[in-house]
Amino acid sequence: MDAPHPSSHLKAHKKSRKNQTPEISFQINLNSLSRTKDLPGAIALYEEAATSQGVRFNQHHFNALLYICSNSVADPSLKDLALDHGFRIYEHMESCKIAPNEATVTAVARLAAARRDGDRAFGLVRKMGERGIVPRLRTYDPALYCFCEMLEADKAYEVEEHMRSAGLSLEEPELLALLRVSAETGREERVYEYMHKLRDCVRCVSEETAKLIKSWFCGEKAVDVGDVNYDRSRVKAMVLRNGGGFHGLGWIGKGNWVVGRGNVDENGVCSCCGEQLACVDIDDMETESFAGSIAALALERETKANFSEFQDWLKKHANYDAIVDGANIGLYQQNFADGGFSVPQLDAIVKELYGSSKGKWPLVVLHNKRLKGLMESSSHKQLLQEWLDKGVLYATPSGSNDDWYWLYAAVRLRCLLVTNDEMRDHIFELLGSKFFSKWKERHQVRYTFVKGSPVLIMPLSFSPVIQESEKGSWHVPVKDDSNEEIVRTWVCITRPSIWESSNGVLASKESPEGLHEYYEHHDT
Repeated sequence: MDAPHPSSHLKAHKKSRKNQTPEISFQINLNSLSRTKDLPGAIALYEEAATSQGVRFNQHHFNALLYICSNSVADPSLKDLALDHGFRIYEHMESCKIAPNEATVTAVARLAAARRDGDRAFGLVRKMGERGIVPRLRTYDPALYCFCEMLEADKAYEVEEHMRSAGLSLEEPELLALLRVSAETGREERVYEYMHKLRDCVRCVSEETAKLIKSWFCGEKAVDVGDVNYDRSRVKAMVLRNGGGFHGLGWIGKGNWVVGRGNVDENGVCSCCGEQLACVDIDDMETESFAGSIAALALERETKANFSEFQDWLKKHANYDAIVDGANIGLYQQNFADGGFSVPQLDAIVKELYGSSKGKWPLVVLHNKRLKGLMESSSHKQLLQEWLDKGVLYATPSGSNDDWYWLYAAVRLRCLLVTNDEMRDHIFELLGSKFFSKWKERHQVRYTFVKGSPVLIMPLSFSPVIQESEKGSWHVPVKDDSNEEIVRTWVCITRPSIWESSNGVLASKESPEGLHEYYEHHDT
């Protein structure tokens, strides 16, 4: 059969274009103008279609036009044109009784904010609930940023509260804006609040955030904030209760702050002030919540009686400092021809943990099916039976997923978990817990073998997160491209008056004058 002549494809293409509806043709042309960010061209296309009345506009048409207008307000030469036509297009959309969606509201809110009308931008978002539209973080941003830039702090806080009531979690850009408006309007309690919100949601801050934090602590308002008559024992107790790294009771002390930049060594000691940073754990309530969420998912996906039995067993056998993922260790680097489950590897890890904990056995979690196969070997049977008798080994029942068991045990008992599992499988995704990454950083012990001998890679001795000490100092890690924590830059913020009253010595400097000289040398 002969191939069709090339001209036939061209004719078919022309025919298909000829058969296009005015709406499809308008959309194709509009998409092309959107890609090139051609605002004048888009307006000309819209006005021609509106004048001819040959196009029945739909939601997608209006949203594309509003998108082009809202993206053009950043260009001074196009701003007036974008605002004028953007609001006219939105009014036309309303007159056509075409329902807006989240993209519509976001675009019009951006136009309102560009006109410095934060009230209108926020009003649009508040009406979304009446229309059954679910807002996103980007929908609130125009109103929030507008109020922050205009130093209307109370209105900005109202937007934040509305965002939280909608179930949205703020990210660093939003918190940075709120921190800035709080600092510039002298709201010291709010500054403290947003420092902690940053600590809670951002591990390492951007350079812009770091500079803003420095400017606050170096400003006049920061000198007077704080309480000199604070209860030291209460502060210390709250740090412990919170899992380390912060107390959350407010500014401590009075007087000047000293701000510098430095590094934190492998032992968690700040090179600027010599303070030991904490290894931050999830707190009591977070631990209970995390353990509860693991148990709920396990009971839903496992045979309920089996997991409930394990929970009861764990209550009676709770004296462990480490949980061992038996399968992960036994199968480590065994992907060769004669490879299989290595009991000697597992035994070596168990003995290493036993020795390092001064004679305290860990708990090995292993699937029952695998255990039965290993027990058939005479060379392993005696050791495994001893582990069972001593409570060193728990065999998860047939049909179960042993991941639920070792994870639940490690969280519930607040102990270490020995595994190289990155915990990225679907069962861990189901948890979706904000506590998970923090918990892993503090509790997961990785391992390797060097010439047959086990090497345990313990968690960092400190956590690379914003920290507030019981002496009122702050340490803020700054984002960089390095994966090595000991070369990361930290902003170190201390109050000499508190250190002196606490008999602290900053970087071996005994006088405030010497201290300031030290920080001037380290500051950048």
